[in-house]
Amino acid sequence: MDNAILKALNCKVIAVVGLSKDPSRPSHNVASYLRANGFKIIPINPTVDFILGEKSYHSLLDLPDDIKRELDVVDIFRRSEDIPDVVREAAQIHISYLRPSVVWMQLGIVNQTAAKFATDHGMDVVMDRCMKIEHSKLSR
Repeated sequence: MDNAILKALNCKVIAVVGLSKDPSRPSHNVASYLRANGFKIIPINPTVDFILGEKSYHSLLDLPDDIKRELDVVDIFRRSEDIPDVVREAAQIHISYLRPSVVWMQLGIVNQTAAKFATDHGMDVVMDRCMKIEHSKLSR
C-alpha cells in the first residue's frame, strides 16, 4: 500500500471538503464510515451549518486555529477543476501549522497540477482513491 495512503489512514482528523448532508451522496457515506471507525470528521460545505452532528465550515481557511493545528488530512469531494483552490487553502494552513500532511482526492478525482502544488508545499497526495475502500482493505 502507498505510503501516503498509510499515513492518511493512521491519522485522526479529516476535513471533508464537499461533504454533503444528503445520505445518498458518496461524501456522506464515506464520512459516516470514517467517523464510525474512529476518525474525527470536519465538514467543509458553505451551504450547511451542521453535517453528521458536526459544525460545517465554509472553507478550510474558516477553520478555527485549534482545528487547523490538529488537521491531518484534507479529503476532497469536488470536481477536478475545483481542486486547485482547495489545495491552495490546504497549503496556506500547512505553511503555518505543518498540517495537513495529506491531500486526498477521492475516487474519480485527478488533478496533476494541484498534486504537484501540494507536494511542492510539503504535503503527500493521494488521487483517484476512496478512503473508505482503502481503510476497509487495511482493516481486513
